[in-house]
Amino acid sequence: MCQTSSSTPLSDLIRRGFTAADDAAGSDLARAVARQVEARAGVATQPAPVERSSRRRRLWELPRNVFCPVLGTCLTIDRLRRLTVAVLPDCAAADDYELHCRAIAESARRSELAERLQRELDARFERALRQARALKGTAALVAHWRQACAGSEVAAALWVTLTHPDCDAALEEQVQRDIHMLQHQAGVGVRADVQRLDALQRENGTLGRELAAAQQRTTQMLAEKSAQIERQQAELVRLRARLITCDTTVDELRAQVAQLEEASPALRSRQAMARQIEQQQARIRELEMRLQDSRRQLQAQRPVERVEAVRPPHVSVPDTPVTAAQAAEIAGEDLRDKAVLCVGGRTASVPVYRQLVEVRGARFLHHDGGEEDAAGQLDAHLAAADLVICQAGCISHNAYWRVKDHCRRTGKQCVFVERPSASGLVRGLEQASSAAAAAAQVPPN
Repeated sequence: MCQTSSSTPLSDLIRRGFTAADDAAGSDLARAVARQVEARAGVATQPAPVERSSRRRRLWELPRNVFCPVLGTCLTIDRLRRLTVAVLPDCAAADDYELHCRAIAESARRSELAERLQRELDARFERALRQARALKGTAALVAHWRQACAGSEVAAALWVTLTHPDCDAALEEQVQRDIHMLQHQAGVGVRADVQRLDALQRENGTLGRELAAAQQRTTQMLAEKSAQIERQQAELVRLRARLITCDTTVDELRAQVAQLEEASPALRSRQAMARQIEQQQARIRELEMRLQDSRRQLQAQRPVERVEAVRPPHVSVPDTPVTAAQAAEIAGEDLRDKAVLCVGGRTASVPVYRQLVEVRGARFLHHDGGEEDAAGQLDAHLAAADLVICQAGCISHNAYWRVKDHCRRTGKQCVFVERPSASGLVRGLEQASSAAAAAAQVPPN
């Protein structure tokens, strides 16, 4: 700050005018000039009260000791470097501290750098400056500063408070103290943040590796899925081609059928006649079986050795229990290592049939004749049996004819029993044993 001596003539000051340094001296120079004018005029003056200007103070008008916190808090070092190097190119190679000190020295006077810094700070904190226009008086400014210190807008509050017209020396001192302590706390916080940053960087590295592994697995899975989709699409194309071929074949067959129908107009009538003939033949077979049933009923009192007729539906006679004497007698007839198939009979009597067969050393097979077991299983049982005992009085017509036809074609021994009972099964086993013994006595040709 420039100082003026009381011995300096007033004419010299007026003659040379106020230079930039004199303007930077501020209100002190103006008061000194006023005192000299009053002394030359011979006017006895009293100390006048200091009047504050309503204009905001500029950066170069602030006390020198606030430049450091203002430039260090309100501007980032990168922005300060760009502004300084644009005005002072020789500062490009300076480190951050040297650059900071050079900016402080340039801010002490109204230099080009100081004016650029003034415009930069005003633009950066324009909104805060507009809000601060409503602050009237030092007390309001102090309250505003204290509220800002408790928040996060400390840099804006610092620039607003120091440049406000109502900022006095006491408030400047308080602001410097608060900023000094906040900088200490900020340093501690920065160290803690650095430690947290290191931990976060390590964690980020771990997560990055895990993410890379997950991305690799995902890429592999996507490749596998893509290959699978390609295979499925190829299979779909192949199936569609087969479907088209089948549709084409169906269309050709339909065309052939249409041609045949056109060539043979009476084809449909002949087909209808063939179905009627089949129905009549089935009806004839049914009547023949009923006739045979009637004949069997007439001969029911005479012993039957081989019955070749079909029973009327749902005829059943209660079984008689197998006595010890019968079991011993049956055991004398050996059917060892043979499979005996019993077709028909009541389901509740199957254990008795099994006992009668297995006591002779044979293996017991059973089929209910179409009542419960599937009719398709009958052929498999017939193929596996060595001897068939057909209880004709308790099987379906279809099963009867299938048993008879199979035994006739294969030459397999078959004994027909009219009444489904244990005694009838015993007689069937005896007949089979007698027939086997007779066949063994006949000498070969």
